[in-house]
Amino acid sequence: MIPRALAALALALGLAACARNDLDEPPMPLGDFVLGHNIAVAENVQMVPISRPATPEEWEGAIQKAVDARFGYHRYPGTRIFNIGISVDAYALAPPGIPVVAAPKSVLVVTANIWDDGAGARLNDEGHQITVFEGLSGETVIGTGLTRSKAQQMEALSFNAVRKVEEWLLENPEWFGMTKAELQAALDARAKAMAVPEVVVEVGAEVAAEGGSEAGVPTDVPAGEDAN
Repeated sequence: MIPRALAALALALGLAACARNDLDEPPMPLGDFVLGHNIAVAENVQMVPISRPATPEEWEGAIQKAVDARFGYHRYPGTRIFNIGISVDAYALAPPGIPVVAAPKSVLVVTANIWDDGAGARLNDEGHQITVFEGLSGETVIGTGLTRSKAQQMEALSFNAVRKVEEWLLENPEWFGMTKAELQAALDARAKAMAVPEVVVEVGAEVAAEGGSEAGVPTDVPAGEDAN
């Protein structure tokens, strides 16, 4: 597993991915989901040169924090328990002090698994490997070792990795007792609920020209003053 992770990481170093913080939005539909065990393991993690060093404990804490932020009870207060396990396979954290032209990117490789706690069974046949970057912005083009601390880099990478775990779960709605059609309907309803309706206010030209009002609303109240 680790050699494959290192190979994936090496191939990914020339690419970039873009992510936004979506945790203030309604959670994705995962049926009656509630998070049980939040497992992160990094005892066999490998650091790819050139990189800032990070301990297994630091990676485990960062991943668990990201999993709780996305899948915790505050977002999914269901009754059907699922356990999520993520192993941290390999990483590179862009260090400071590297010339801009050669500044490396920060990358993380993880492998995810999910269990149905009630059934006592793992739902995926084999671990799902994910490779992510911090993001794509002015600072990540030149390498974030110049602009972010190690903790900030790890937080961004963990956020992106767990978001990719969420995308993977949505590819398998049957795990959560949903058909693909039911999932799509739930996604459509979510998108509709998030949409901001366009408000159109029409005022008759003749009313506006005369300085009058429409529907009894005065038009001559100075800005910042109460109509009463």
